[in-house]
Amino acid sequence: MSTDTMNRAQAPGARLESISLQAFPGIECESMIRRSDAGLRSLDQPPESQFAYQYCADLTRESSKSFYLSTAFLPAEARRSIRAFYAFCRLTDDLVDAPERRHAQDLNEWRLQARLPARAQRHPVLYAWAQTRDRYSIPHHLIEELIDGCAMDLTIRRYETFADLRVYCYRVASTVGLVSMHIIGLFDQSPQVVAAAHAAATELGVALQLTNILRDVGEDLARGRIYLPLEDLRRFNYSEADLQAGVNDDRFKALMRFEIERAHALYDANWQAIACLRPEGRLAVGAALWLYRGILGRIVDNDFDVFTRRAHLTNLEKLARIPGIYRRIAQLPPASAFRTSSL
Repeated sequence: MSTDTMNRAQAPGARLESISLQAFPGIECESMIRRSDAGLRSLDQPPESQFAYQYCADLTRESSKSFYLSTAFLPAEARRSIRAFYAFCRLTDDLVDAPERRHAQDLNEWRLQARLPARAQRHPVLYAWAQTRDRYSIPHHLIEELIDGCAMDLTIRRYETFADLRVYCYRVASTVGLVSMHIIGLFDQSPQVVAAAHAAATELGVALQLTNILRDVGEDLARGRIYLPLEDLRRFNYSEADLQAGVNDDRFKALMRFEIERAHALYDANWQAIACLRPEGRLAVGAALWLYRGILGRIVDNDFDVFTRRAHLTNLEKLARIPGIYRRIAQLPPASAFRTSSL
């Protein structure tokens, strides 16, 4: 089927076999319609691969410029597959946060639809993702856990301990690293290398999600969610009422420094395991980690104001950091070292 046929497909709101396109947030719809003239539309037949993967690439570029830049360093097939996976994750997460949606029902329908093969898909993201899932034999349980993590946002608004928060971080972020590991591939399949890569992907996922949480304190408050562990607030004599009021005093700064140091420690302890990946995938993963890690420094530069300012790196700052990231990759231990040691 040609893309012209796709562009004549029905408007949002038409029912697919088991998923309503009304589930997708209007902001993404309007943006993607402007960018590709395709929008989030029901398709009479599975979309052509080229269209579906380009759709995912456009959505990735629209949603995360850092991830889009990082994945540019991957070989073509891995690059388009990773971006298909990102698009799937993006829309899964948006189902939970979009206003005026039947969140639980939509998420369940999306879960069921995502299990189907590519030939049964009528949405470009689901089509590209189903192809990617089957091509790389992605373990089914990882995607179920990822969707379970997104579902936690529907019922859980507070986390008492960091141990509780780690469960959430594993489901929404560590699973992403573990799936990406299947797509990018490992240096070899020896038990030691697989175990080291699995452990590092799990911990780096927690670090990335914690970074995301620290950046988005203000945005999450607006949604009624507090991800900072309540035990940590008490540790610094900082109350939930203080957080709701946006109090940025010495107590809050100490709390944020504590969480930032926790994230840095996770990055540092697991960075070297990137050597377990195939050489052609290391720069992409290293760039994704270090560019996102840069948000932590920007939070400090912003005097810990995460209530009214969104910490980020500019495009020029990201590009300027790539040579340094390349040098860090070059200094990693040889992957063979992971066969005989616990680096």
